[in-house]
Amino acid sequence: MNDIICPNCKKAFKVDEAGFADILKQVRDHRFEEELIERLNIVEKEKESAVKLAEANIKNALQADLAKKETELAEMKSRINNAELEKKLSITEAVNKIEKERDELVGELKSKDTEKQLLETALKEKYATELKTKNDIIKMKDEEIALRKDLKVKLSTKMVGEPLEQHCETSKCLF
Repeated sequence: MNDIICPNCKKAFKVDEAGFADILKQVRDHRFEEELIERLNIVEKEKESAVKLAEANIKNALQADLAKKETELAEMKSRINNAELEKKLSITEAVNKIEKERDELVGELKSKDTEKQLLETALKEKYATELKTKNDIIKMKDEEIALRKDLKVKLSTKMVGEPLEQHCETSKCLF
């Protein structure tokens, strides 16, 4: 039989085979239980670490997806803004082109109106001058006709009067 020293009180006592087997079983069970608890704690810690790691991985993946979606959203907004700017620019260019054409047409119309007025004025002046010239010519011809009529009357009176005068002179001579 073996002597066993108590770890608490430090006394030695004798144990028979059955008691020794029982103590050995208690020690083994206690040691097994401690190892089991220790292993369970290790497994629990590993499980918590794995869960935390998985959570971190999922969180990182979600953040990466979120960042990717935000980038895509920003790109979409940028494309929409660019499309709107291009649309506004093309509308502005079209409006400017139409306004320019309108201004050119208005300018041409004013130019044509001015040209028409100048042409009308020039024609009026030309015809007024021609009319005045013709009226002056007619007046001069009327005056010339009147002068010739007067001259004709005077000449015919003179012709009648001259031969009469000559006749009187010749007759005087005879008397």
